[in-house]
Amino acid sequence: MRILTLIFAAAFLLVGCSAKIDDYKDDSPALHLDEFFVGNIVAHGMVQDRSGKVTQRFRADIVGTWEGEQGVLDEVFYWDDGREETRVWQLTKTGPNSYEGTAGDVVGVAKGTTAGNALHWVYQLEVPFRDSTIAITLDDWMFLLDEDRLVNRTEMRKFGFRVGEITIYMERLD
Repeated sequence: MRILTLIFAAAFLLVGCSAKIDDYKDDSPALHLDEFFVGNIVAHGMVQDRSGKVTQRFRADIVGTWEGEQGVLDEVFYWDDGREETRVWQLTKTGPNSYEGTAGDVVGVAKGTTAGNALHWVYQLEVPFRDSTIAITLDDWMFLLDEDRLVNRTEMRKFGFRVGEITIYMERLD
């Protein structure tokens, strides 16, 4: 019985310690995807496995456009092993602080909410695994540092277990 109590207490503490998007509502500058993701952006990032070891590094060139409530992010990734990969996001601003997005390797629809300088974005992504692909859940947090710089931290999960993390630094070029 004592072990069960400890497990429930630990689970409660973990849930209670999770950041919520409203925690950032008073932080500035305010993040509006339809303002930050316009024009040319360069990103630099790394992927870490569940132990924290860096397993991949990349640079990405991003071109963002918006027309009304609709946006497109055209991304080209240059991986440290020489691979190139593209992703084209189709974004929709669904409310003053909410967004949805789709892309070729995204399962279903990504949904995100902004508050203050932050975006919390959750979606499933198909990623290469052995000779096939698997869907992993990405729990994405973006934080606007100033009008031209943003940091993105992503936790990757499969079957509810943390399998890795992605850290990205983005900078607007124009």
